[in-house]
Amino acid sequence: MNGQNGAERPDGLVSKLDQKMRFAVRKARETSFIPYTTENGTWKENGIGWWTNGFWPASMWQMYRMTGAALYREEALRAEEMLDEALRNFKNLDHDAGFLWLIHSGVRYCLERNPDSFDRTLFAATTLAARFNPAGSGFIRAWNGGDRAGLAIIDCMMNLPLLYWASHFTGDPRYRNIAMRHADTTMRYFVRPDGSCNHIVIFDPETGEYLDNPGGQGYASGSCWSRGQAWALYGFTLSSLHTGKREYLDTARRTADFFIANLPDDGVPRCDFRQPALPDIRDSAAGAIACSGLMELAGQLDEKEALPYQEAALRLLRALEKEADWTENTPAILQKCTTAYHDAGGRHITMDYADYFFIEAVQKLRGEKLLFWKPFY
Repeated sequence: MNGQNGAERPDGLVSKLDQKMRFAVRKARETSFIPYTTENGTWKENGIGWWTNGFWPASMWQMYRMTGAALYREEALRAEEMLDEALRNFKNLDHDAGFLWLIHSGVRYCLERNPDSFDRTLFAATTLAARFNPAGSGFIRAWNGGDRAGLAIIDCMMNLPLLYWASHFTGDPRYRNIAMRHADTTMRYFVRPDGSCNHIVIFDPETGEYLDNPGGQGYASGSCWSRGQAWALYGFTLSSLHTGKREYLDTARRTADFFIANLPDDGVPRCDFRQPALPDIRDSAAGAIACSGLMELAGQLDEKEALPYQEAALRLLRALEKEADWTENTPAILQKCTTAYHDAGGRHITMDYADYFFIEAVQKLRGEKLLFWKPFY
């Protein structure tokens, strides 16, 4: 892919990213926490076990790969050590262990063969595998709490690469088998005939029987939360890459086709593809995730089949560039990210993981072949 049809050339984006992220690192080093969002032009945290905390060091590794600047590696290692506190309190971890460790500790192990990074990643994979409930077709439990034992969510598709990683490096097929069981369940109960997706599905934790699909972070049950749709198209793409299973690739295409067909004219996803016209709630994070996921999906197809996904990715990237803040008014890049449709306080904010996927997409645009979700094997 290249910077055709109005998207800025990769070289220009790299220069702007480097300048912006150097400022972001300086602001991060003024704090004692891992950045999540921003408030009044500075970083704001959300607790050491917060599910997004792996994206900051992962962004640092992406920037290190992009520029070779030592400060990015140093910041990645600082954040990795800070996250050891979350490992020590592992009972509080949930299904997002892949977000928390694979894309930086797993990547660092593949780049540098650091044994501590290997142990961190394998520990995280083992906690994720322990969340598997074999009842019925089997599913990975999403969140903790006695009343949540039967809840699974679409986001977990993006955490399955942690289990594939563990099987590869340990030779133990159980991690991979759990990942595939969960992916198969997700195909059956989350992805609708039109390619749209549920965010949450509730199963009976004793029998595995399907019970309900509440709206979750979207507008309502039966609607389509755009970030969940992005998790699906990218997540099934990754499971296809790890396993070669054709059904996963076909599902990735179906969910991607729905995402593309429902993009508004300006190219920025709304929080929910089936939300009312007003208020006009956008989610740049959904766009960044889908942009990078579509690039990866296109790479698994022949030239003719890949073209619509490449074009959609470039369209998203152009729209995201318009939502970017390249100044030092804020350390975050993408604006107008939204946590959930009904979370008024989380509308049109910044999110570190939106920036991560934007950086990842730029890396792919410039020809980077190392995929952090399938670390270098």
